[in-house]
Amino acid sequence: MKIPFNVNGLIVDAEYTKKEVNEIFIPLLKQLALLRKDKGSRVVAYLAAPPGAGKTTLSQLLEFLYKEQDLSYSFQSISIDGFHYKRKYLMNNWTEVCGKKKLLNSVKGSPESFDLVTLKERIRLLAKDEVTKWPMYDRKLHDVSEDTIVVDAEIVLIEGNYLLLDEPGWKELKNIADLTVFIEAKEKSLKPRLLERKILGGLSPTKAQAFYEQSDRRNVLRVLEHSGEPDIRLLLAENQEFKKL
Repeated sequence: MKIPFNVNGLIVDAEYTKKEVNEIFIPLLKQLALLRKDKGSRVVAYLAAPPGAGKTTLSQLLEFLYKEQDLSYSFQSISIDGFHYKRKYLMNNWTEVCGKKKLLNSVKGSPESFDLVTLKERIRLLAKDEVTKWPMYDRKLHDVSEDTIVVDAEIVLIEGNYLLLDEPGWKELKNIADLTVFIEAKEKSLKPRLLERKILGGLSPTKAQAFYEQSDRRNVLRVLEHSGEPDIRLLLAENQEFKKL
C-alpha cells in the first residue's frame, strides 16, 4: 500500500505492507474504538517515537485506515509540532546544552524548543472532551503556521517525539493519555531518513549532516534512552517495516 501524505507542508509517499496493515494497524484501531466504547467519552492516544521513525506518516495512515474500516466514532490524528516556539522566539532565547549556552534556534526540535505549558493545557482540554483549536507547523516555512485546526473527534491520536519523555514537565503528559504507543528504532536506521528530510526541506547535504550531528542525533538518543514505558511497543526494523514487540 503506497499513499501520498502531506506532512507539515511536504508531500511524503508512505508505503506499508499488507501484513503491517492487517496484523498491526487495523487491530490497533479496533482497540481504540473498543476503548472509546468502554470509556463513554473521548479517547486520547499518543504515538511517540524518535525523529525520523515515521510517526507522522503512520498517524495519517491510521486516520485514513480508520475511515476506510467504517468503525464507530470519529477519529483525528494531530501532531505536537505546532507547539514549537515561533522562530522569532527561538532566535531571541537561549538554553543550556551540556553546560554550554545555546541559542534555542540552534537546537530546534529538542524538547526545550517546545511550548510545553501550552501543549499540556491543550491536551488536558482534549481529555475533558472539549472542542479545541490546535496549532500547525509548516516545514516549508520552517515555522509555526498561522492556521489552526479544530479538534472535535471522539478518538484523538496525538503524535510527537517527546510525549513519553521521562523528564520533568514532559513525564506528566503520560498520565493524561488513555493509550500510548512507542516506536523503537536503531539510530543508524534513522540517520538516512533524517538527512533526506532536511535536504527535501532545502538544506544542502553538508548542512543537513551538520544539523544531524548537532541536533537530530541528540534528540534521537534522548527519546530512545529516556522515554517511559508505553502500553504498546512497535519496532521499525532495518527493512523499514513495523513489527509489534
